[in-house]
Amino acid sequence: MQNLNAMEEILIEPGRGLKNYWQDLWRYRELFYILAWRDIAVRYKQTVAGAAWAVVQPFASMVIMTVIFGKIAGLPSEGSTPYAIMILAALLPWQFFSNALSAASQSIASNANLISKVYFPRLIIPAGSVIVSFVDFLVASSVLALLMAWFQFWPTWRLLALPLFIALAIVAALGPGLIITALTVRYRDFRFLIPFIVQFGLYVSPVAYSSTVVRDKLGANLFLLYSLNPMVGVIDGFRWSLLGSESSLWWPGFLVSILLAAGLFVCGLWYFGRTERIFADVI
Repeated sequence: MQNLNAMEEILIEPGRGLKNYWQDLWRYRELFYILAWRDIAVRYKQTVAGAAWAVVQPFASMVIMTVIFGKIAGLPSEGSTPYAIMILAALLPWQFFSNALSAASQSIASNANLISKVYFPRLIIPAGSVIVSFVDFLVASSVLALLMAWFQFWPTWRLLALPLFIALAIVAALGPGLIITALTVRYRDFRFLIPFIVQFGLYVSPVAYSSTVVRDKLGANLFLLYSLNPMVGVIDGFRWSLLGSESSLWWPGFLVSILLAAGLFVCGLWYFGRTERIFADVI
């Protein structure tokens, strides 16, 4: 009887309720660490430049956008902020979002052999894949730190709020990532949707320009519609925390972005939890 009770305590039930996802992540945290570290090692193993790629990409994009939008198009910066700093303060969260979304969306299909052999909380795989993008984000942040030191543009107390906006970026990426990775298991065509989302999202997100410019052109009502893009709130939050008094938040649009990101995250958890029980059968 004691052995039977012990077996019941470690019984794993697929497709458990939403409230149990966080308990499962904690219970299997060692597996989460192992899979996350594996993805990091695979990303940087046998690369010529290694982590330097995480620095070169945002720096090169920043230079191009600064020349095209700041010098040629003559778009204004936020206050007296150097245009390059304003661009990079938005480019870092955008690249983190796009990389995390891409990794999470392909994570289940990429681990088909592991999923078909043994059961464990499937949420670990897409959640662990986001860690790789977060490591890239931390490495690339050194470029922004050096750039701010070069221009002698120092952050204020608002920098303390930056972790909250990083968490918001994770939520914004993981929510749709969970939905798409679950759909990709059954319908492989969904993997072609991610490059389109990333490319289209870059143009409709205030990365190369200030969202103040968009609000002045569109007006308050249309800007609320524009704020249905969750990355509008994330980028505005990053700029608010990094640029100090030179940047401000328009709270109605910011709250719309937060609510949509939270809604997609909850929907992603619900849909992923509902469909994970069939992954091993159809993958």
